[in-house]
Amino acid sequence: MNIFWFIPTHGDSRYLGTSKGARQVDHAYMKQIAVTVDQLGYDGELIPTGRSCEDPWITAASLIDATHNLKFLVALRPAVTTPALAARMAATFDRLSNGRVLLNLVTGGDEQELKGDGIYEDHATRYKTATEYVNIWREILTRSHTGESFTFHGERLHVDDAQLLYPPLQKPYPPLWFGGSSDDAIELATDQVDTYLTWGEPPAAVKEKLEQVKAKAQAKGRQLNYGIRLHVIVRETTEAAWQAANELIQYVDDATIATAQEKFKHMDSVGQRRMAELHHGDRTKLEVSPNLWAGVGLVRGGAGTALVGDAQTVADRIQEYADLGIDTFIFLCYLNLEESISFAELLFSLLLFETRQKLTQPHLTGPLGVIVANHYAPPREKTAHAVLEEPV
Repeated sequence: MNIFWFIPTHGDSRYLGTSKGARQVDHAYMKQIAVTVDQLGYDGELIPTGRSCEDPWITAASLIDATHNLKFLVALRPAVTTPALAARMAATFDRLSNGRVLLNLVTGGDEQELKGDGIYEDHATRYKTATEYVNIWREILTRSHTGESFTFHGERLHVDDAQLLYPPLQKPYPPLWFGGSSDDAIELATDQVDTYLTWGEPPAAVKEKLEQVKAKAQAKGRQLNYGIRLHVIVRETTEAAWQAANELIQYVDDATIATAQEKFKHMDSVGQRRMAELHHGDRTKLEVSPNLWAGVGLVRGGAGTALVGDAQTVADRIQEYADLGIDTFIFLCYLNLEESISFAELLFSLLLFETRQKLTQPHLTGPLGVIVANHYAPPREKTAHAVLEEPV
């Protein structure tokens, strides 16, 4: 089980749909989050992409030296950059970070935004381009280890004697991730990528989707890893968690919801449509599965659901997805700095034993917690409720 967090380069706030409680996301804040989750033992961080975000590559590169073990999941955007340039960027990042880059293939789902980037391809054509793009990208990186060049002439893209002199550390190339729900997306995923990502739909819907992807991959002789993106609102009690969820959207008015939902209708992303269909903009129908809340998706594009509950309940829901074959969980919650700490404090002790060992920095010695009465060390136990140890 791999646990990732999120760098909120498109904004962070205590309340959605309003500037009330908003926090300035500057480099110092992003660095603070990165250092925190690295020290806490998270496996990596997703850095979002799009015109509403700071550039993910520059953001991630600026955080290499501030972190030690954290992996950065950054966007690979077909048609925004050439595949040869993207291969050099990936190899350089991998070398400078000592093998800590992962690539998130993003084809885009908002035609208006894509036109602003100079991309005028429809949904089907974008996937044709993406297929050729990834093929070129992978071959350049793979052949860099032996010094070979690569020539390719496709329907959309062409390269002659493309060559990369400085190979990446990860072989044959930094792992490629991708999320998409359309037939074209699943075809691309099962052909080209290493990890398939889904957004947080109810477990039954996720199971159906993963079974489809697994069957297609198996038919092609391939085996993928699987990940999921979810918000998470975890508190000491379930009542407190639901209160926090309701507070998150308490200042969102109906006009803002209507505007957001209308925008989502005009996107050609199947995944975005599935998110919107979970609630249809109705505040009274937000718990779409036990402890799975779609309130974030009232106004936020992309992953719009959250696991809500006390630590054990959320851990149980995470396990439900893990039982479906999910091995990587990418979480976020507002405000992201405080919530990354709270999640680690409440959830890490309930994770699988192997994961828990990895996250507790076993090379450190000495007592954990605040020494009681300058004399007693809190016991190292799995639960927070334990008697004091003998005097030290």
